[in-house]
Amino acid sequence: MSQLKALSACSAATLISHGPRREDLASASASTLKFGAGASELNGSPLVSQHCRLVKAHKSQVIKAVASNDKETVSAGATNGRGFRGKLNKVVLAYSGGLDTSVIVPWLRENYGCEVVCFTADVGQGIKELDGLEQKAKASGACQLVVKDLKEEFVQDYIFPCLRAGAVYERKYLLGTSMARPVIAKAMVDVAKEVGADAVSHGCTGKGNDQACVRFELTFFSLNPELHVVAPWREWDIQGREDAIEYAKKHNVPVPVTKKSIYSRDRNLWHLSHEGDILEDPANEPEKDMYMMSVDPVDAPNEPEYVEIGIVSGLPVSVNGKQLSPASLLTELNELGGKHGIGRIDMVENRLVGMKSRGVYETPGGTILFCAVRELESLTLDRETIQVKDSLALKYAELVYAGRWFDPLRESMDAFMQKITATTTGSVTLKLYKGSVSVVGRTSPHSLYRQDISSFENGQIYDQADAAGFIRLYGLPMRVRAMLKNGM
Repeated sequence: MSQLKALSACSAATLISHGPRREDLASASASTLKFGAGASELNGSPLVSQHCRLVKAHKSQVIKAVASNDKETVSAGATNGRGFRGKLNKVVLAYSGGLDTSVIVPWLRENYGCEVVCFTADVGQGIKELDGLEQKAKASGACQLVVKDLKEEFVQDYIFPCLRAGAVYERKYLLGTSMARPVIAKAMVDVAKEVGADAVSHGCTGKGNDQACVRFELTFFSLNPELHVVAPWREWDIQGREDAIEYAKKHNVPVPVTKKSIYSRDRNLWHLSHEGDILEDPANEPEKDMYMMSVDPVDAPNEPEYVEIGIVSGLPVSVNGKQLSPASLLTELNELGGKHGIGRIDMVENRLVGMKSRGVYETPGGTILFCAVRELESLTLDRETIQVKDSLALKYAELVYAGRWFDPLRESMDAFMQKITATTTGSVTLKLYKGSVSVVGRTSPHSLYRQDISSFENGQIYDQADAAGFIRLYGLPMRVRAMLKNGM
């Protein structure tokens, strides 16, 4: 189980953006978590706050710190008849520290008379603004902060299965946001059980973020159908940023002062997506300074770089002979691919709710891995298996995109993918150069390629004369049709 860190004090932090592709989750190193000048790094050694009571469960590596809130819980206010207002005891909120989720904390307390436990999931999005986040959450009225590092789980249990399946949505999209939502939502369900919460809440807006609502809530339903789901944007009267600021001031909630990006972004260890502003017109070329994970291919090094990817049973395990954990392997390839301008995708996709949306994605490490695995399969899988696998990969991608990660159909398809890629073991050497990934070599102990058969030189296994009979039989339906057409 991932390391769970719960920090105190009516505090809260969730680097989960309240909807997909929000810039609240801006970049920076996600390798360490720091909470103020007085906090130690949370990499196995918990910081003991003088204001909290710490309990460590060694078996599950869970650390909890709870402090009482300075404010009394606000009783449930007037209701407009929707939802379960006034009937909830404790809610786990996906909290980013941005304006929307900062406002949600007092709104939940006011309308449901509940305690609010805020949750932060680290899926490699980059932790930029954790300093002071605990104080923000406490000022908003939260009663507990839970931080969970999900990077290894995200790559091992969500990204790698999609990679093995070859799941690509609508020919281009490598499912970066789609894969991240279920791992975050699952963690929220786990935390809800640990803290005794009877509800979960998110800040998805229901505009461009309908898909996030679906992805979060289908996971909630699949893992704990008894949990209530509170989606404030479907209930409250707040219509936009100005309304949210006014509500925050009215309830003495510090308004986060941040530079608002012109783009809506979502970042995790797999990718970075960009939407909005000039991208809303498909005819507009993205601006050069929009990209954050990769350099412009024009500015990439003038010399190619070679990289060898080691693969075992369809999953990558090493880079240039160095064994790495799933998250570390992807991090290294992101840096390498980004340096060479690899993995930029500009596409118009069909969203789950029916509308078309234009997005630009940066997936440097993922693009390298997809190329490597696919090329190794060309050695280890026969024609019929590749065709069936490719056809199922389309449905697999649709299920993941639609938020149906825990659907029995996807799980069954995953078992199939695991079975047929059992022999996809070996290595692939790639050349990276100014935005392109080229395969220059592949090898496998289970290769179906036989040089003595495939060679243009005469061999003992393949007899050229055998082709004549095969061609006559293979072409028989066409000959019969032609005979019928010509009255023969």
